[in-house]
Amino acid sequence: MFDVIGRRRWFFLFSGLITIPGFIFILLTPLTNGAEGLRFSIDYTGGTSWEIRFKDPGVTAAGIKDVLAGQDLADSTVIATSGGYFNIKTKPIGLSTPPPSPTPAPTFNASAAPSPSAAPSVSAAPSGSPGVSASASSGASTSPGPSSSAAPSPSDSPSPSPSPSPVASPSPSPSGPSLPTTGKLGEVATALQARFGPIDDQRVLTTVGAVVSADLIAQAFTLILVGALGILIWITLRFKDVKFGVSALIALLHDVIVVVGTFAVLGTLLRVEIDALFVTAMLTVIGFSVHDTIVVFDRIRENKARHAGEPFAAIVNHSVLQTFGRSINTSFTVVLTLLALLLFGGSAIRTFVLALLLGIISGTYSSIFNASPILVVWQEWEDRRHVRAAATRNPRRTQT
Repeated sequence: MFDVIGRRRWFFLFSGLITIPGFIFILLTPLTNGAEGLRFSIDYTGGTSWEIRFKDPGVTAAGIKDVLAGQDLADSTVIATSGGYFNIKTKPIGLSTPPPSPTPAPTFNASAAPSPSAAPSVSAAPSGSPGVSASASSGASTSPGPSSSAAPSPSDSPSPSPSPSPVASPSPSPSGPSLPTTGKLGEVATALQARFGPIDDQRVLTTVGAVVSADLIAQAFTLILVGALGILIWITLRFKDVKFGVSALIALLHDVIVVVGTFAVLGTLLRVEIDALFVTAMLTVIGFSVHDTIVVFDRIRENKARHAGEPFAAIVNHSVLQTFGRSINTSFTVVLTLLALLLFGGSAIRTFVLALLLGIISGTYSSIFNASPILVVWQEWEDRRHVRAAATRNPRRTQT
């Protein structure tokens, strides 16, 4: 029978080897002011997100990055998304849109608002001489006609409405998306179209400010902290022993450091960024890891009642081996699914899937080889402390 608990020092050593380098790279993030370590996307740092699609289907993300580099935006990220769109994320740049279309000149109806020239005028010419008839609008034409009196004679039939004067109509909207034309973003749009042809559609154009980014970071830490504390309290109450809760929390901390540390290394070496979905991945990893740990802990509690009197390390080792196959099979099915998503799911969710994949593997390892051995170490330390305390209270019985 394989002795997992007896080899716990080797498992602790391996955990240290995979967590300490990542922890060092995590610490580099604040020490270097973000130059090394974790690299945050505009969801956390603020910036401009622009999602467009070109008419030319042969445009690539690498080509777009070349154009952006020529516009002093070399640190931008370009991700190909579904439908042939490209999501471009840059530092905050000006968002300028085309000027609005000219407003049409208002027209007035003669019956509603007559112009001053429509007021009746008294003809000074004698009867029979040509006179100027009253006009209903300033645009009416003059025609010779007899004037019988000083007041204008009423017409038997209503006069026809004056012919409308030409009115400036709004200019027709250009075909295609309303792309920025001025500012830095306008220069980028012009450069991209000069290189790859016209932009067929624009789906997203937004900027995330620094205040919103700070709120997102605070919310992310709050979510992870509240989730961890809730798990600690629940496991402690469920097993009526704080050792179970703290052991599970230490295993969770191991998983968090492994995933975040790996992305800190990737951010330093390959400039991989973490986005808002990263928090979702971390919460999922925490839930999965705790689920696996609780299965092992529940079997330990059952075996303590069945094998009362046996050493606690032997009980835990039996429990780990009894649940080993279930833990591996469950995790393996999830890992296969995540590998398929990582290889064929596209670059838009690659960071999210990679975080899940690392977290599931680390969570399975920590549930078996970290949480249970930590519980044994703590229990054996308590047993030795109780023995020493008993020896101090009854020195004669100890000597006998």
